[in-house]
Amino acid sequence: MQQQKIWDADVAQRYDTPGSGMFAPVLGPTVDRLAQLAEGGAALEFAIGTGRVAVPLAGRGVSVTGIELSPPMVEQLRAKADEATIPVIIGDMATTVAPGKYTLVCLVYNTISNLLTQDEQVQCFRNAARHLVPGGRFVIELWVPELRKLPPGQLATVWHSEPGYIGLDTYDVLRQHVVSHHFRFDETEQARLFRSPHRYIWPAELDLMAQLAGFELETRHADWASAAFTAESRSHVSVYRIPTAV
Repeated sequence: MQQQKIWDADVAQRYDTPGSGMFAPVLGPTVDRLAQLAEGGAALEFAIGTGRVAVPLAGRGVSVTGIELSPPMVEQLRAKADEATIPVIIGDMATTVAPGKYTLVCLVYNTISNLLTQDEQVQCFRNAARHLVPGGRFVIELWVPELRKLPPGQLATVWHSEPGYIGLDTYDVLRQHVVSHHFRFDETEQARLFRSPHRYIWPAELDLMAQLAGFELETRHADWASAAFTAESRSHVSVYRIPTAV
């Protein structure tokens, strides 16, 4: 499954439909926190997608630029904001360079895991670092691997179930790979399946990637509202910072 083929026009159209899209969480705390971390400077969003986060962030007065691999996702963004308002460079977030320097680079909703090798994920950190001013921040939102739910010999877990929807993950623990399966169905015998591959990352491994790129961990919380991160947290928002020049 190649990322360019996964994030096609059909997925882009459904991605952030208000209230019913594939990923439609409450964005208020996310935008509030990102605007605070930008500290009045410009922000670069890796994997900007349809502008689900970038558009309201720009509405808060933050100058936002994006990098995005999928042209259909950018087409959806363009229905909300033009190129002058939110410039976007088409390319891979691990290597593509945007013009200028930024006080904030952000990568939300588990998207660093779309890079399927450790080397690509380290490159992503280094790409963030090259875009930041001294003291600039790289913010990552990421889930915590739930391998405690995976008994020996079992290869899949159901992580969400509700009327009309089942979400399950299949694991390859040798390569730290997981494929997320989203099944949507109604009263008919037909079901719609969306799958996406990921490489999961433990928080400690993420911190080491950050060190290799010259970052220091500034804060880690369980969510965008700054709840405490604990052993039971299912996700985290980690803020890394480039040291200021001495």
